[in-house]
Amino acid sequence: MKLNTYLSLAAIAIAATATGALAESGATLKTVKERGKLICTGHNGSYPGMTELDDRGNWAGFDVDLCRALATAIFGTHESHLDIVPTSWAQRWPSIQSGEVDAVIKSTGWTLNRDTEIGLQFSRPYMLGSVNYMAPVELGAKTPQDLDGGTLCLQSGTTYERYAVSHAASMGYEIGMVPFEKTEEMKAAFMAGRCDAILEWDLQLAVFKALELPNPDDYAIIPAPVAAEPLAIAMRQGDDNWVDIANWTLSVLVAAEEYGITSANVDEMKANPPTPEVAKMLGATPGFGTVLGLEDDFGYNIIKVIGNYAEIWDRNVGEGSVYKLPRGVNALLRDGGINYPLVID
Repeated sequence: MKLNTYLSLAAIAIAATATGALAESGATLKTVKERGKLICTGHNGSYPGMTELDDRGNWAGFDVDLCRALATAIFGTHESHLDIVPTSWAQRWPSIQSGEVDAVIKSTGWTLNRDTEIGLQFSRPYMLGSVNYMAPVELGAKTPQDLDGGTLCLQSGTTYERYAVSHAASMGYEIGMVPFEKTEEMKAAFMAGRCDAILEWDLQLAVFKALELPNPDDYAIIPAPVAAEPLAIAMRQGDDNWVDIANWTLSVLVAAEEYGITSANVDEMKANPPTPEVAKMLGATPGFGTVLGLEDDFGYNIIKVIGNYAEIWDRNVGEGSVYKLPRGVNALLRDGGINYPLVID
C-alpha cells in the first residue's frame, strides 16, 4: 500500500471517529420502516411559522409539514407514523448522530462546518432564509439604498451587524448602527422610533410585525434581501439513499406547484396526467418510487395529504397565516425566485 493511500485511509477513519458512526446507505429507511414511524425534530418551545405547539399538544409549522411529507413518502400517510420530538438548537447534532431522530428539519442552515466537522449530510435547500430590513411605511423606503443616512437597530454580537456593514459597503449607502445587547431592547427602541430600521430574517420580521407591533400596517419589510442562508434537512453522513428520499420529497412539493397540482386536483391529475413527468411522479406510470425503496405513488400521497410547496407556505407563513409573508426569493424560478423542481426522467 502506498504511503499517501495509507494516510488518506487513516484520515477518513479519524474523521469517522470524530463525527460518530456513519450510516449505511439504505439503513435509515430500513430502520424507519421496521419501527413503523419516522422520528423528526420539533422545538423546545415555539418557533413561529416553522415549529409551533398549541395548548392541546398539536404541532404546526413549515418544518413540521416537511416532517409530515417525509413520513407520508414512506408510509402513505403521517397519521400514526410520525413522532415529533421537542429538540433544542444545541440538541440537534447529538440527536441525529446518535440516531435518536431520523432527520433534523429545524430551520437549519447548511454551513461548511456542519457539513464537514460535525459530519452531517444535507438535502437540497427547501427555503432561503432571507435577511431583510423593516422600516416604517412613512419613510417610503423601497430598497436598502433608500435608508442611506439613516440608523439601524440591531442586536450586538450577531451576524446581522456584519451583514449590514457588508451590504452597505457593497451597495454604496451608509447606515448608522444602534446596537443593543438584548433582542427585547432592540425591538422596544425600534417601536419607540429611536432608529429608522431593523434587520432580521424576513420570517421573524413578519412574526414581529404580526404579533408584537401595535400598528403592523405602519411597517413594511423591504423586499431586497441583505443576505441569505439556505435551510436544509440535516442527516447522518453515509446514507445516500436517505438523502435521495429527502431530496425527492422536497422536489415533489416544488414540482407539484410548478405543474399546477394541488391537494384538491391531484386525483384528476393522476387519472389524466398532462405530461409523462407528471404521470411518473404521481405513480400513474411505474418507476418513481421503486428506485428509492418507496412505493411508486409516494409523490401522489405527499401532494394528496400535505399539498404542494405553495400550500405549505400559505398556511404556515404566507397569506393563509397571521404572518402574511410574501414568497420573495422563495418563489418559483419562473416567478423570480430560486425554487425549481429536479428533473424526472
